[in-house]
Amino acid sequence: MKIYGDTNSGNCLKVKWVCDRLGLLYSWVAIDILKQESRTSQFLKLNSAGQVPVVDFEDGRTLAQSNAIIRYLARGSDLIPSDDFAAAKMDEWLFWEQYSHEPYIAGCRFQLVYLGRPASDLDPEKVKRGYAALARMEGELAASRFFVGNTLTLADIALLAYTRLAHQGGFHLEGYASVRRWIGEAEKALGLPPVPPI
Repeated sequence: MKIYGDTNSGNCLKVKWVCDRLGLLYSWVAIDILKQESRTSQFLKLNSAGQVPVVDFEDGRTLAQSNAIIRYLARGSDLIPSDDFAAAKMDEWLFWEQYSHEPYIAGCRFQLVYLGRPASDLDPEKVKRGYAALARMEGELAASRFFVGNTLTLADIALLAYTRLAHQGGFHLEGYASVRRWIGEAEKALGLPPVPPI
């Protein structure tokens, strides 16, 4: 299969990490979103939404949306709980990540990293909601090693992608000891080196 993605994108890295963790074979096709490479007519045939990541399978089918992709790739693996309710709790976090976490944590990072804007230009409401997401995560991780019990699941992979880069969006994690502990454990479980500070 081919993965069309941008390695600066946490949403794309989720897919890479799941493939690497499960030993799935793939080729990576680099797409530079700032150069509008996801808006070409060729790319839009793969995903009419013009977004990365997209997976192009050997049989010609394509799949977009990072959490849908990782949910499909990890079927039958230890990254999805075998208990149906635990799997539903994992899905609960996957939906929450895209609606209540990524728009703020990743959105602020996009402004600073991709567009080169100063932190003073960040929307205060987005910053506030980003910290609210981190606070919810802190509360959960103070009571649990990972997001669904004591083992790494897709919920952790989805939330790790942008949380480990939160400082690049202007978010400070000094007051989030449980989140920092979890980042280290999740990175270790995935074989990822720590993100260097800015």
